[in-house]
Amino acid sequence: MSNVAIIPARGGSKRIPRKNLAPFDGVPMIVRSIRTVLDSGLFDEVVVSTDDEEIAELARAHGATVPFLRPAHLADDFTGTAAVIVHALQQLPAFDYACCVYATAPLLQARFLREGFELLEQQCDKSFAFSVCSFGFPVQRALTLDGQGALTALYPEFRNTRSQDLPEAFQDAGQFYWGRREAWMRGEVLYSPASLPVILPRHLVQDIDTVEDWKRAEYLYAALKAGGEVQ
Repeated sequence: MSNVAIIPARGGSKRIPRKNLAPFDGVPMIVRSIRTVLDSGLFDEVVVSTDDEEIAELARAHGATVPFLRPAHLADDFTGTAAVIVHALQQLPAFDYACCVYATAPLLQARFLREGFELLEQQCDKSFAFSVCSFGFPVQRALTLDGQGALTALYPEFRNTRSQDLPEAFQDAGQFYWGRREAWMRGEVLYSPASLPVILPRHLVQDIDTVEDWKRAEYLYAALKAGGEVQ
């Protein structure tokens, strides 16, 4: 079987300008993802999909390939990840499996990439395997604000249900997405029974969209480093 890792990394991030290039614990953010993917030993090629020459140059310098520059219409604020992966696969040889790995995943560990690949390889009737983690509190007991700024139950029917009686819910951990090439190309739905979960502990998960997210990721990384879980 042949595997390709595709790391989407556009240059125009808004909330954290140039976040793919920004240093995280002294290392450019995207370089952390490239290193983890390479260290996993799972991939025949590691491709960075970018519209940005500076990102492309850095990626090549750290062992990834950049065989094309992503067109502008696939590098705006509205383009979904799946469209970027499909575009990349259209430019590449016919790999059997493609794994999308986010450039902003500094807590990513190679062992979970391996777990995802093994799960998908073993279960031939499934199309995807991707990272998830459990919510820290039952989502059915979530609160929201009404038009006057007062609190109200998002799901009133569960207002009086004990937390321990509610089913566990999971969220996308935003680190990686393994998929069979044909599933990506057909546009199959990721959030569906065709997908398998790679369940991560919550302390290894932090999506990074805002400055607050970045700061929290730094705190988590520092704690993991002090505990010997990361280098």
